[in-house]
Amino acid sequence: MLPVSPRNEDIQSLGERGWFTRDRLLGEPEALALRAEALARVDAGRLRPAGIRRGADHTLDTATRGDLITWVEPGADEPAFARMHAAFTQLGEALSAEAYLGLGRFDLQLACYPGQGERYARHADAFPGQSNRRVTAIYYLNPGWEPAQGGVLRLYTGEGVVDVAPRLDSLVVFLSERIEHEVLAAHAPRLALTAWYYGRTAG
Repeated sequence: MLPVSPRNEDIQSLGERGWFTRDRLLGEPEALALRAEALARVDAGRLRPAGIRRGADHTLDTATRGDLITWVEPGADEPAFARMHAAFTQLGEALSAEAYLGLGRFDLQLACYPGQGERYARHADAFPGQSNRRVTAIYYLNPGWEPAQGGVLRLYTGEGVVDVAPRLDSLVVFLSERIEHEVLAAHAPRLALTAWYYGRTAG
Protein backbone atom coordinates (compact mmCIF):
# COMPACT_ATOMS: atom_id res chain seq x y z
CA MET A 1 0.00 0.00 0.00
CA LEU A 2 1.25 3.51 -0.77
CA PRO A 3 2.60 5.44 2.26
CA VAL A 4 0.18 8.30 2.89
CA SER A 5 -0.31 8.30 6.67
CA PRO A 6 -0.40 11.82 8.15
CA ARG A 7 2.45 12.97 10.37
CA ASN A 8 1.95 14.35 13.88
CA GLU A 9 2.43 17.89 12.61
CA ASP A 10 -0.19 17.27 9.92
CA ILE A 11 -2.77 16.21 12.51
CA GLN A 12 -1.93 19.22 14.66
CA SER A 13 -2.27 21.60 11.72
CA LEU A 14 -5.58 20.07 10.67
CA GLY A 15 -6.98 20.49 14.18
CA GLU A 16 -5.66 24.00 14.78
CA ARG A 17 -5.77 25.54 11.31
CA GLY A 18 -8.17 23.29 9.41
CA TRP A 19 -5.68 22.23 6.73
CA PHE A 20 -2.24 20.83 5.94
CA THR A 21 -0.08 20.18 2.88
CA ARG A 22 2.52 17.56 1.98
CA ASP A 23 5.10 17.66 -0.82
CA ARG A 24 6.79 14.63 -2.42
CA LEU A 25 4.11 12.35 -1.04
CA LEU A 26 4.58 9.21 -3.14
CA GLY A 27 7.75 9.86 -5.14
CA GLU A 28 8.05 10.94 -8.75
CA PRO A 29 7.75 7.49 -10.43
CA GLU A 30 4.38 6.77 -8.77
CA ALA A 31 3.17 10.32 -9.40
CA LEU A 32 4.05 10.06 -13.09
CA ALA A 33 2.32 6.67 -13.33
CA LEU A 34 -0.84 8.28 -11.96
CA ARG A 35 -0.46 11.18 -14.37
CA ALA A 36 -0.13 8.78 -17.31
CA GLU A 37 -3.36 7.01 -16.39
CA ALA A 38 -5.11 10.35 -15.91
CA LEU A 39 -3.97 11.56 -19.34
CA ALA A 40 -5.13 8.30 -20.90
CA ARG A 41 -8.63 8.97 -19.57
CA VAL A 42 -8.51 12.55 -20.85
CA ASP A 43 -7.29 11.46 -24.30
CA ALA A 44 -10.00 8.78 -24.47
CA GLY A 45 -12.69 11.40 -23.91
CA ARG A 46 -13.86 9.88 -20.62
CA LEU A 47 -14.17 13.21 -18.77
CA ARG A 48 -17.32 15.35 -18.83
CA PRO A 49 -18.01 18.98 -17.88
CA ALA A 50 -18.50 19.40 -14.15
CA GLY A 51 -21.67 20.95 -12.80
CA ILE A 52 -22.49 22.92 -9.68
CA ARG A 53 -25.01 22.21 -6.92
CA ARG A 54 -26.78 18.88 -6.40
CA GLY A 55 -29.98 17.08 -7.22
CA ALA A 56 -32.69 19.09 -8.98
CA ASP A 57 -30.53 22.24 -8.72
CA HIS A 58 -27.62 20.69 -10.61
CA THR A 59 -26.56 22.79 -13.59
CA LEU A 60 -23.59 23.57 -15.85
CA ASP A 61 -22.06 27.01 -15.36
CA THR A 62 -18.61 27.25 -16.92
CA ALA A 63 -18.16 30.80 -15.63
CA THR A 64 -18.29 29.37 -12.11
CA ARG A 65 -16.67 25.98 -12.71
CA GLY A 66 -14.79 25.02 -15.87
CA ASP A 67 -13.18 21.64 -15.18
CA LEU A 68 -13.87 18.24 -16.74
CA ILE A 69 -14.35 15.30 -14.40
CA THR A 70 -14.70 11.54 -14.06
CA TRP A 71 -15.02 9.26 -11.05
CA VAL A 72 -12.37 6.73 -10.00
CA GLU A 73 -14.02 3.66 -8.53
CA PRO A 74 -12.54 0.98 -6.25
CA GLY A 75 -11.02 -1.81 -8.30
CA ALA A 76 -10.30 0.43 -11.28
CA ASP A 77 -8.50 -1.51 -14.00
CA GLU A 78 -5.70 1.09 -14.06
CA PRO A 79 -3.09 -0.17 -11.56
CA ALA A 80 -1.84 3.23 -10.36
CA PHE A 81 -5.40 4.46 -9.81
CA ALA A 82 -6.20 1.27 -7.90
CA ARG A 83 -3.16 1.82 -5.66
CA MET A 84 -4.16 5.44 -5.11
CA HIS A 85 -7.72 4.52 -4.20
CA ALA A 86 -6.31 2.16 -1.56
CA ALA A 87 -3.99 4.94 -0.37
CA PHE A 88 -6.91 7.34 0.08
CA THR A 89 -8.66 4.60 2.06
CA GLN A 90 -5.59 4.39 4.30
CA LEU A 91 -5.50 8.18 4.67
CA GLY A 92 -9.14 8.31 5.76
CA GLU A 93 -8.63 5.56 8.31
CA ALA A 94 -5.57 7.32 9.72
CA LEU A 95 -7.37 10.68 9.95
CA SER A 96 -10.27 8.99 11.74
CA ALA A 97 -7.98 7.31 14.24
CA GLU A 98 -5.55 10.16 14.88
CA ALA A 99 -7.76 13.25 14.43
CA TYR A 100 -10.98 11.67 15.77
CA LEU A 101 -12.96 12.68 12.68
CA GLY A 102 -15.18 9.61 12.38
CA LEU A 103 -14.78 9.32 8.63
CA GLY A 104 -16.54 6.69 6.56
CA ARG A 105 -16.83 6.30 2.82
CA PHE A 106 -15.27 8.63 0.25
CA ASP A 107 -15.72 9.57 -3.40
CA LEU A 108 -12.66 9.93 -5.64
CA GLN A 109 -12.73 12.22 -8.66
CA LEU A 110 -10.25 13.02 -11.42
CA ALA A 111 -10.50 16.62 -12.63
CA CYS A 112 -8.84 18.32 -15.59
CA TYR A 113 -8.78 22.05 -16.28
CA PRO A 114 -7.91 22.23 -20.00
CA GLY A 115 -5.81 25.38 -19.54
CA GLN A 116 -7.79 28.06 -21.34
CA GLY A 117 -8.47 30.17 -18.27
CA GLU A 118 -10.95 27.82 -16.59
CA ARG A 119 -11.55 28.37 -12.88
CA TYR A 120 -13.74 27.27 -9.97
CA ALA A 121 -15.21 30.17 -8.02
CA ARG A 122 -15.04 30.37 -4.24
CA HIS A 123 -17.16 27.75 -2.54
CA ALA A 124 -17.36 25.25 0.32
CA ASP A 125 -17.46 21.49 -0.18
CA ALA A 126 -19.97 21.01 2.64
CA PHE A 127 -22.46 22.92 4.73
CA PRO A 128 -22.49 22.88 8.54
CA GLY A 129 -25.14 20.78 10.22
CA GLN A 130 -25.68 18.36 7.35
CA SER A 131 -24.50 14.77 7.02
CA ASN A 132 -22.13 15.75 4.29
CA ARG A 133 -18.49 15.93 3.26
CA ARG A 134 -16.18 16.31 6.24
CA VAL A 135 -12.66 16.21 4.76
CA THR A 136 -11.32 17.10 1.31
CA ALA A 137 -7.97 15.67 0.13
CA ILE A 138 -6.48 16.78 -3.22
CA TYR A 139 -3.45 15.19 -4.89
CA TYR A 140 -1.83 16.99 -7.83
CA LEU A 141 -0.41 15.57 -11.06
CA ASN A 142 1.29 18.56 -12.72
CA PRO A 143 5.07 18.34 -13.34
CA GLY A 144 7.08 21.47 -13.99
CA TRP A 145 4.37 23.78 -12.67
CA GLU A 146 5.23 27.49 -13.02
CA PRO A 147 3.40 30.43 -11.39
CA ALA A 148 2.49 31.87 -14.81
CA GLN A 149 0.43 28.73 -15.50
CA GLY A 150 -2.07 29.70 -12.80
CA GLY A 151 -4.46 27.09 -11.44
CA VAL A 152 -3.54 27.80 -7.82
CA LEU A 153 -5.83 26.47 -5.08
CA ARG A 154 -6.71 29.42 -2.84
CA LEU A 155 -7.78 28.56 0.71
CA TYR A 156 -9.70 31.06 2.84
CA THR A 157 -8.54 30.31 6.36
CA GLY A 158 -8.84 31.94 9.76
CA GLU A 159 -5.27 33.17 9.23
CA GLY A 160 -6.06 34.74 5.87
CA VAL A 161 -5.62 33.59 2.29
CA VAL A 162 -3.28 30.65 1.58
CA ASP A 163 -2.32 29.74 -2.00
CA VAL A 164 -1.38 26.12 -2.75
CA ALA A 165 0.52 25.40 -5.96
CA PRO A 166 -0.77 22.32 -7.86
CA ARG A 167 2.68 20.71 -8.13
CA LEU A 168 3.25 17.08 -9.03
CA ASP A 169 3.16 14.69 -6.05
CA SER A 170 1.77 17.26 -3.58
CA LEU A 171 -1.24 16.78 -1.32
CA VAL A 172 -3.51 19.27 0.43
CA VAL A 173 -6.05 18.17 3.06
CA PHE A 174 -8.65 20.45 4.65
CA LEU A 175 -11.87 20.35 6.64
CA SER A 176 -14.69 20.56 4.12
CA GLU A 177 -17.08 22.51 6.36
CA ARG A 178 -14.49 24.96 7.61
CA ILE A 179 -12.37 25.99 4.62
CA GLU A 180 -13.84 27.83 1.65
CA HIS A 181 -11.62 27.72 -1.42
CA GLU A 182 -11.36 28.42 -5.13
CA VAL A 183 -9.24 27.43 -8.12
CA LEU A 184 -7.76 30.43 -9.88
CA ALA A 185 -7.73 30.57 -13.67
CA ALA A 186 -5.62 27.79 -15.18
CA HIS A 187 -3.48 28.77 -18.18
CA ALA A 188 -2.01 25.28 -18.68
CA PRO A 189 -3.62 21.84 -18.37
CA ARG A 190 -4.14 21.04 -14.69
CA LEU A 191 -4.83 17.55 -13.29
CA ALA A 192 -5.89 16.61 -9.77
CA LEU A 193 -7.37 13.67 -7.87
CA THR A 194 -9.80 14.72 -5.12
CA ALA A 195 -11.18 12.52 -2.36
CA TRP A 196 -14.19 13.70 -0.36
CA TYR A 197 -14.67 11.89 2.93
CA TYR A 198 -18.09 11.61 4.59
CA GLY A 199 -18.95 10.93 8.21
CA ARG A 200 -19.71 7.35 9.19
CA THR A 201 -23.43 8.11 9.46
CA ALA A 202 -23.67 9.64 5.96
CA GLY A 203 -25.84 7.82 3.42
